[in-house]
Amino acid sequence: MKALVLERVRALSLRDIDIPSELGPDDVRIAIDTVGICGSDVHYFTHGRIGPYVVNEPMVLGHEAAGTIIETGSAVTTLKPGDRVCMEPGIPDPNSRATRLGIYNVDPAVSFWATPPVHGCLAPEVVHPAAFTFKLPDNVSFAEGAMIEPLAVGMQAAIKAGITPGDTALVTGAGPIGIMTALAALAGGCAKVFISDLQDEKLEIAGRYPGMIPVNIKTQDLKKTIDEATGDWGLDVIFEASGSPKAFENLFTLVRPAGTVVLVGMPVEPVAIDVVGAQAREIRIETVFRYAHVFDRALDLIASGKIDLKPLISETFPFEDAITAFERAAEGRPGDVKLQIKVG
Repeated sequence: MKALVLERVRALSLRDIDIPSELGPDDVRIAIDTVGICGSDVHYFTHGRIGPYVVNEPMVLGHEAAGTIIETGSAVTTLKPGDRVCMEPGIPDPNSRATRLGIYNVDPAVSFWATPPVHGCLAPEVVHPAAFTFKLPDNVSFAEGAMIEPLAVGMQAAIKAGITPGDTALVTGAGPIGIMTALAALAGGCAKVFISDLQDEKLEIAGRYPGMIPVNIKTQDLKKTIDEATGDWGLDVIFEASGSPKAFENLFTLVRPAGTVVLVGMPVEPVAIDVVGAQAREIRIETVFRYAHVFDRALDLIASGKIDLKPLISETFPFEDAITAFERAAEGRPGDVKLQIKVG
């Protein structure tokens, strides 16, 4: 079938490619409707690798998707043809120790869409386990369904933070994951969430949400802003979502004693951390890698109206313009938050 294929660094093509399509008894076949472009997709496009994951042969991109079930395996009873769904893109080994412990997101044997050598979902249809396929509520669009995957990262971060109702938080980095982490933190009980970045355009979008307070660190002193807002006490929670080494320089001076720092963004290179600064305040440090057990919760929050992702969709491209969409994503335009591709 025709798919968006990363041939090598900076070389994409829309062409036919063989993708495994055998339907097992516990699988469903899905006609893809909408796929979001993730930062990792762009990184593979521009660099050909992320850490140990290297694109050594042509690979189909895409892992944020929603579509319609067109066929079910013989053992599937919870879904049927015609159901609108979104898909959790990581498939763990059901027998692994990590899965049995409930932490399947860190299963070393996980198979994750568009992570070499596994093909992604930017194709007309895919086969996926029913256990990792979730029915969309009637009031949730395909476009919103395709954003459940990045929202799940924010949900995982909010859960790891252990938010107490009324907490004040900061998210460093106003990209898609940063804004969705802030939304998850607000939905999880934070009274207000500061969000910092260098780009006014992204901060303006973030600032449209009630309870989200944008801070441009080019023109505003972040430490002074936080001190004034908290009476020099510090924040209850900080979510580091930028992946920038500079974000770590004064991170522990912004959080209150015994507060929490959640590391969400992934720096390209190792970064220095002020261990003594964290120890002196007994800061709790949590880390996030993808997500586990949150897709259904994320869907419920969207359906209830507690989280609105529609303002984050910057533009949608037809499938035949998928290469143009990726080239646009690689530009990193300040006003772009989430670009999507309409496949079906």
